[in-house]
Amino acid sequence: MKNERILISGAGISGQVLAYWLARHGFRPTVVERAPRLRTGGQGVDIRDQAIEVAEKMGIMARVRNSAADVAGMRFVRADGRDLARIDMQGIKDKYGSTEAEIMRGDLVQILHDITAENVEYVFDDSIRELEQDNDGVTVTFEHGPTRRFDLVIGADGLHSAVRRLTFGPESEFVRHMDHYFAFGNADSTLGPDRWMTVFNTPGRFAGIYRSGNHAQAKAYLMFRSPRRDIDLRDQEAARALLATEFGGENDWHVPELLEGVLADPDAYIDALGQVRMNSWSVGRIALVGDAAYCASPVSGAGAELALIGAYRLAGELAAASGDHRIGFHRYEQAQRPLVDRKQQIGPNLRLMAPKSRVGIAVRNIITRLPMLESMAGMERIMAPKSTEQLPDYDLPTASTAE
Repeated sequence: MKNERILISGAGISGQVLAYWLARHGFRPTVVERAPRLRTGGQGVDIRDQAIEVAEKMGIMARVRNSAADVAGMRFVRADGRDLARIDMQGIKDKYGSTEAEIMRGDLVQILHDITAENVEYVFDDSIRELEQDNDGVTVTFEHGPTRRFDLVIGADGLHSAVRRLTFGPESEFVRHMDHYFAFGNADSTLGPDRWMTVFNTPGRFAGIYRSGNHAQAKAYLMFRSPRRDIDLRDQEAARALLATEFGGENDWHVPELLEGVLADPDAYIDALGQVRMNSWSVGRIALVGDAAYCASPVSGAGAELALIGAYRLAGELAAASGDHRIGFHRYEQAQRPLVDRKQQIGPNLRLMAPKSRVGIAVRNIITRLPMLESMAGMERIMAPKSTEQLPDYDLPTASTAE
């Protein structure tokens, strides 16, 4: 097998799924994560369509369902907390026989770590500073650890990928701003009913509280419409100041309490809505997977799906090519690109969640009360059609060949 030593940057969903499958195929993956520990925060993510098949192949789908968020639907409310409309998403899923599952990102990351920790080398509290590739491999200079050589390097390090920046160019060339900023963090669980996502809107703004049926900790969502700001959102103080400025004057409903909860949460996530568009996901011995390569945006509901399927395909195509990265990377992109193109066609999500005007909010509220909404929601297979191509089975080494 060629190119056995593979460095993966990022211990999120795509990075750990990739590490799992690389190890299963006989490669020797190392995962480097800049955080000092596993990042177990984040919002709910959907496991659907072929991602379910990947999770079943990994033997984790039962755990995913046992840890499911168990949220019934979405409530839109007035400033005094009275209902404007409700969407019974669980009822719609039941009616249309949906087998998808929603799980908190942190729960999925922990499940993936549990099944990879013994067979994968993890390096926490470090990150890649420089990459220099040649005909035989890649020399990797780390921020803290010693310089090491790897055969291949894979960036699974998210929307603001360091591997992408070091290899392909500045972020501005690949990340499209989607005219919104958002935040996600802890919230007081008394602010909303159990098993519902409760939403309050003012023009161009969204404030919500998410109450999972299987988690005691409630989560706050805040989002506002804005052109790109000249702010480095990796600077947490600057990100929190931006959020405080935008929502500091909002006193209706529970907005002040939700803002306070997010600002007090050390693991709160504050970022711009962005989408990654690239003509190619590899250069030589370096490639990208998941959000680093093709983030569809946090409102697409497709991040975990793309991460699981993309990582499965990347590992499988490398194995099918006996480690030849030129063949494996090319086939991975050929297989994954059609799915990415479909998922990046964002539907009416933003118009539904954060209408620009009071008229838009009123129209949204009327639509959510109409019987046709159930038909619209049930047409997900039309607006985001399910994959028709067969997910390939990649041969795994037997015990004798693996020794």
